[in-house]
Amino acid sequence: MSVDLTLVWAALLAFAIFAYIVMDGFDLGVGILFPTLKAGEQRDRAMNSIAPVWDGNETWLILGGGGLFAAFPLAYAVLMPAVYTPIIAMLLGLVFRGVAFEYRWRTVRAKPIWDIAFFGGSLMAAFSQGVVLGAILQGVEVSGRAYGGGWWDWLSPFSLLTGCAVVTGYALLGATWLNMKTEGKLQDHARSQAWKLGPATLIMIGAVSLATPFLDGEYAKRWFDWPGVLLTAQVPLMVLVLAAGFFLAMSKRREVWPFLISLGLFAVTFAGLGVSIYPYAVPDQITLWDAAAPAASQSFMLVGALILIPIILAYTAYAYWVFRGKVGDEGYH
Repeated sequence: MSVDLTLVWAALLAFAIFAYIVMDGFDLGVGILFPTLKAGEQRDRAMNSIAPVWDGNETWLILGGGGLFAAFPLAYAVLMPAVYTPIIAMLLGLVFRGVAFEYRWRTVRAKPIWDIAFFGGSLMAAFSQGVVLGAILQGVEVSGRAYGGGWWDWLSPFSLLTGCAVVTGYALLGATWLNMKTEGKLQDHARSQAWKLGPATLIMIGAVSLATPFLDGEYAKRWFDWPGVLLTAQVPLMVLVLAAGFFLAMSKRREVWPFLISLGLFAVTFAGLGVSIYPYAVPDQITLWDAAAPAASQSFMLVGALILIPIILAYTAYAYWVFRGKVGDEGYH
């Protein structure tokens, strides 16, 4: 039986996007939480906790964007013009936080300015990612084989809601990461923030989940039609199970489990996103197969991907292993 390369590439891109969420979400979350941390030791230690890994996490973002362009060029050509503004805002946010990450260690007088840039860049990048998600979910106008909408079609109450949801979720990842990686007053503060952000994230998940089926009748059918509802009902059920596990782990003052369970919430909601969109590359307009590159191109690129992705995973795993445990007082430079 032949392998459907289109589905293989869809799975690879989904993996790359989720890997980015997992690996960049918590360090964006640390930046979002920056104003709640005391200037000086707490902010320095929080930044040290992500210093060894933060700059490698965008690799998955590049892989996802480049893979979309190469494997599904029609989807790329339609979706990118629809979300140019939030994409540019996201990239500017990532630039600001990257520059701030380096410069704040080289100055004393201007450090508060770079702290603001680090927070602002993290917030802008996270919010923009959520807006992009909402803009694609709510539907993109297609004219022939091109984007047929306007410059501001991405902006809607739903896209703003998803933007706020991603910011809240990333902040939860950041809080649980600091709870896992730090000690003393910083850990206590991170745990306090996680107690607040856990319920807030669940509320945001509920709000987005309730709003999504009303965007398009096809979404409602995929979620609620019989007998498919027996499968899709497992998504909210898993959210409830993970929520219970999160609060149990927090009440027992666990360090690792709240972070892992928070990642689990992202995994389940990401699966829910797949339920809503599949089998479309552009929701209810262009299927994966219509948007896909020729099979010969997919085969050629797959060879490179199957070499590159394991190397990236091995390097990433090694970096996390080397820098495991609690962060110390040592400086970044």
